[in-house]
Amino acid sequence: MDNITALGGDVYEIDTRMAGYSGITAGYLILGDRPCLVETGTSTSAPIVRDALASLGVGPQDLATVVVTHIHLDHAGGVGDIASFFPNAQIVVHEKGARHLADPSRLMASARMVWGDRLDTLFGELSPTEAERIVALGDTGAIDLGNGRTLNSHYSPGHAKHHVGLIDSGTGDLYVGDAAGVYLPQTGDLRPATPPPDFDLRTALDSIALFGALGPQRLLFSHYGPVDAVQETLERSAEELRIWVDLTRQAHAEGVDLDHAVAMVRERTKERYTALKSDDETAEQFELLSGAASNVAGIIHWLDRVSP
Repeated sequence: MDNITALGGDVYEIDTRMAGYSGITAGYLILGDRPCLVETGTSTSAPIVRDALASLGVGPQDLATVVVTHIHLDHAGGVGDIASFFPNAQIVVHEKGARHLADPSRLMASARMVWGDRLDTLFGELSPTEAERIVALGDTGAIDLGNGRTLNSHYSPGHAKHHVGLIDSGTGDLYVGDAAGVYLPQTGDLRPATPPPDFDLRTALDSIALFGALGPQRLLFSHYGPVDAVQETLERSAEELRIWVDLTRQAHAEGVDLDHAVAMVRERTKERYTALKSDDETAEQFELLSGAASNVAGIIHWLDRVSP
């Protein structure tokens, strides 16, 4: 299938074709004795992910574990559907996200407030998962991949209070979710993801530092794909966060409303990203993944909390 890329070490990247786009959200299959899916993508992507797993030999009875880095709908919106396609799989999530997978009603209501009618085309509906199938992680945890190989989770909030990074003992791959921002492989651009309501600068920088301290061999971005230049990329990730926060803080201090603050920050950062100078489709993809409006709103929400 043309949406599967072998990354070595029995790891396969699956393009979940979010909202019909390519290169927006990746799921990853670790194909060991106990096959494990990292990130499900959205609910509307779930059949695509199921078919990709089937083509890699993972049938309905074979998937052992599904892990999500956090419960935002582009990463975990498909959990309920994937759980029903693979009835033996345990569903692993940070403890702060577990109840929302069992009862998604509050999560879906707040998502609908943000996205309105676009919710259905972008994400679809997160279906509930039986509580007894959910494994809730604390600050650290280990997921058995079989043959002595483990996927070790590390609590990494800042982007979201229910976020974990996951490092594979077999490959040294670190699944960074959104905690290191959004990477665009076509252009090598990296941009932060700082949505409301959970963004917190200090916590986000601490999580990036933790990722560096874990000594990963490679970073696997949910948006999007593998990156070998680990330390350089994590440094860039921290730098981007600081720049967006500084610019938003300036705009906010000038007393402008949100729309004007977004326009100012967008204008002052656009030279940093090749994607915004390339074709419209790449620029649109980048904006969907790490929207300036969402980023600035999240930073302002945090500024109001820490220094009202």
